[in-house]
Amino acid sequence: MKGSLRPRLSRVNRIEVDRDRTIGFMGEEGRVYATPYLVRDIEMTCRQLILDHADAGEDSVGTDIAIKHLAPTLLGMTVEITATVIAVEGRKVSFEVSAKDNVEQICSGTHGRFAVNVGKTIERLKAKAAKLAGTRSG
Repeated sequence: MKGSLRPRLSRVNRIEVDRDRTIGFMGEEGRVYATPYLVRDIEMTCRQLILDHADAGEDSVGTDIAIKHLAPTLLGMTVEITATVIAVEGRKVSFEVSAKDNVEQICSGTHGRFAVNVGKTIERLKAKAAKLAGTRSG
């Protein structure tokens, strides 16, 4: 990871809440931005900020997230997600996150990510898959 990734750096993503990002269990009139999709969109905003400062072959994985989903966002509204780096400790990056729609703040919280070498991570995953295969055959 490049030394340019530092506390106070921010990234803002704007996302339109389309049908695929909404809950459906309350019927058509109750379609609002689903919390799992909000979490995914927060993770992708933070990931992109890290990628902007990553070396070749690096990416990141999420390690923790703590958010409060404060208000509903209607289908078709635009959400603005802001991720701000609050700490960089080696390969661990901590973020303060918030989101607002066209009317109000809808989310606040924190997210942690860990920078990884993609090749080394794939090798570790293959080793784990081999261990799993060994436990299934024995």
